[in-house]
Amino acid sequence: MVSGASAAGVTPLVSPFESMTAASAQSQTAPAKTEGRSPFVRLHELLADIKPGKPAINLSVGEPQHPIPPFVGPVLATHLNDFGRYPANKGTESFRRAAATWLGRRYKLARPIDPETEVIVLNGTREGLFLGAIAAKRFVARRNSKLAILIPNPFYAAYSAGAAAADCEPVYLPTTRETGFLPDLDAIADDLLARTVAFYIASPSNPQGAVADLAYLTRLAALARRFGFLVFADECYCEIYLNGKAPHGMLEAAAPDFANVLVFHSLSKRSNLPGLRVGFAAGDRHFLARYIELRNIAAPQVPVPAQEVAVAAYGDEAHVDKNRELYVAKFDLADQIIGGRYGYVRPAGGFFLWLDVSAQGGDETATKALWREGGLRVIPGHYLARDGADGHNPGLGYIRVALVQDKETTAEALHRLVGVLG
Repeated sequence: MVSGASAAGVTPLVSPFESMTAASAQSQTAPAKTEGRSPFVRLHELLADIKPGKPAINLSVGEPQHPIPPFVGPVLATHLNDFGRYPANKGTESFRRAAATWLGRRYKLARPIDPETEVIVLNGTREGLFLGAIAAKRFVARRNSKLAILIPNPFYAAYSAGAAAADCEPVYLPTTRETGFLPDLDAIADDLLARTVAFYIASPSNPQGAVADLAYLTRLAALARRFGFLVFADECYCEIYLNGKAPHGMLEAAAPDFANVLVFHSLSKRSNLPGLRVGFAAGDRHFLARYIELRNIAAPQVPVPAQEVAVAAYGDEAHVDKNRELYVAKFDLADQIIGGRYGYVRPAGGFFLWLDVSAQGGDETATKALWREGGLRVIPGHYLARDGADGHNPGLGYIRVALVQDKETTAEALHRLVGVLG
């Protein structure tokens, strides 16, 4: 067992806001700090002076490129006049009812979700995950030491941004092949859990595509209740599973009252609607009552026409099934074209490849070669993670490849990748 800031072999880092301030105070000749900066800004800088050797294919951003559902346009047209009024901040009754009904259909819950008190609308999951940290700090009982927020490493940047905004210590938990690409719950000391405000978890995980089983989620929920922190379960990839087995959800592990647990969902990946910016949070009603107080003063409402599209989307599974089939077909291509190279193992979920390119010179070297020789834009793995107490970054030596393009473009990209990396 390890304790404090070195729990699970990691250290707290400078917040994004502190790092930007520190970087601006340096001389013009000093190298800028990289901690807390957008991984995509860093990627742009890495490749800025390199011309792509072939027509560019962008595999760096997790932005689905599949067609949007056919009902989106007609629903928006029907509700155009609703752009002329302010919507309720917690969401329309029809949206909250649709989200609650979908959760009950998708997961084996101990009881139905109450759409009045246990669901709120969000402008996508990014807003919800970010503001959740601030609300969590206000919600949890007083602690006698520095408040901490636990974050899987690598991670989605909104988690660390939320910790910084809440003025909590971010503690990064390594998710490596040895840990099953999920945080090792046994490696977290009780004294750290006792000062924890929130624990972010993604299943399927970003970027490795690992899925937590029900026993893992149940144990995490029990720890949250024992130590009084909140679990923020980012489940935005829950409908992209690649082995025929739908992932369990955190609410299934939080019976019977969903205490200390919040799940975050959106339509970006499920329905190929990243630009719609509609999602929801559901779970602990006592926390959500405080959370909506923060949203009322700090976050914009979600337009009613967008919520009506979401109602239609959560009521339709045909487009979700078709979407999943497209991703399965692309991972079938990866199985065939990549095979056993770069430590590739077909993930359980998500749409990323997490490839070990240590033997190809490392993640930055491989990223530059793929752009220079193959016109492929991928992202170095260590840009998505932070150094641990031992100085090791768990993303170092990996690249993340987003299989978001159509099947034909994906096949071309995979052949180029193998051609460049060997």
